[in-house]
Amino acid sequence: MGLVIDTNFFIDVENNRLDLSALIKFTDYGEAYIAAITVSELLVGVHLASTVEKRIKRSAFVEGIISKMPVLEFDENVARAYAEVYAQFLKPRKKAAANVHDLQIGATALAHGFAVLTNNMTDFNKIPGLKVVSP
Repeated sequence: MGLVIDTNFFIDVENNRLDLSALIKFTDYGEAYIAAITVSELLVGVHLASTVEKRIKRSAFVEGIISKMPVLEFDENVARAYAEVYAQFLKPRKKAAANVHDLQIGATALAHGFAVLTNNMTDFNKIPGLKVVSP
């Protein structure tokens, strides 16, 4: 068992809308992880900071997360799960409703048999077979 933490959880923590202690409620899911794409999304946020001060503060926050959270790589098993999930969203009726980064996070969770913790229930609930929980 395990739990893949979506990027938006950490954004909410950084912006004081959530506290990291919210993870305690999810210990029944086992160890917490982040997907490789989440590392990228968090680092993009560092690079997009509007001031040097914000960049330094955000960088410290993000590097703390990366150093403490095990990262699930985008390997062949995840790539296979992603291909299946993404193909569902390429069909004409769903094409506009796909966020590829969320699909990668969801596919990572599916490939490992884990749930996803997110505030973005709408997008993740569209992924067939994915267990989604909200803080």
